Amino acid sequence: MSEKRIAFVAASSASAQNALKRLAARYEHVPPEQADVIVALGGDGHMLETLHAYLDRDIPIYGMNRGTVGFLMNEYRVPNLLKRLASAETVELRPLEMIVHTVDGNKFRSLAINEISLLRQTRQAAKLRIRIDGKVRMKELICDGVLVATPAGSTAYNLSAHGPIIPLGANLLALTPISAFRPRRWRGALLPASVTITLDILEPRKRPVSAVGDYTEVRDVKKVQVRAARDTSFALLFDPEHNLEDRILNEQFIP
Repeated sequence: MSEKRIAFVAASSASAQNALKRLAARYEHVPPEQADVIVALGGDGHMLETLHAYLDRDIPIYGMNRGTVGFLMNEYRVPNLLKRLASAETVELRPLEMIVHTVDGNKFRSLAINEISLLRQTRQAAKLRIRIDGKVRMKELICDGVLVATPAGSTAYNLSAHGPIIPLGANLLALTPISAFRPRRWRGALLPASVTITLDILEPRKRPVSAVGDYTEVRDVKKVQVRAARDTSFALLFDPEHNLEDRILNEQFIP
């Protein structure tokens, strides 16, 4: 890995920009378009942006935390970067794909690494119908919204919405309601990653709903189809002691 060409990309925060200056002064680097590995400096949000920005390059990305949570990031240290890159372990993350149909007849496609969420746009609760591989599993769900999370994203918004934590290799998706009103006791479902989830918005003009995938938002949606992306994956590099899978398991034992 020491012979690989490195590029640095940083969030706009002062801490990330300062880290960029220190690393750029110490290590040879090239523009991201010429790099073999990208070192991203920031928080989890910046990591998601970086993954999307260089999706077409199919290039591994090594994050160093200059944000807050840093679940997808390694510890920030200036010394021994080349050795850390050489010993880093690769984790392949498969994103979600959403195909959104709006009430005006438009169609959008987007990828999301953590989750895809449907959220009410106004004071009125959303009314949704849930289909799994075309079969209606819930005729009507009244709620603030619903989300579909990957294992990597199951400890983010999904966990805050009381959804289950999914081990990294489980090949499952979490379907989790957000403030369900009816049926009030429904807590969601674990689904095989091979399924296609279709969320129909009932009364879409009276009860408008937006669809959000990472930082892409589409408003006034009529139908959203969600599935694991078939031909796309992201390569993240982690220090051996970071162990993303172990961190996800540890989240289940935090009181």
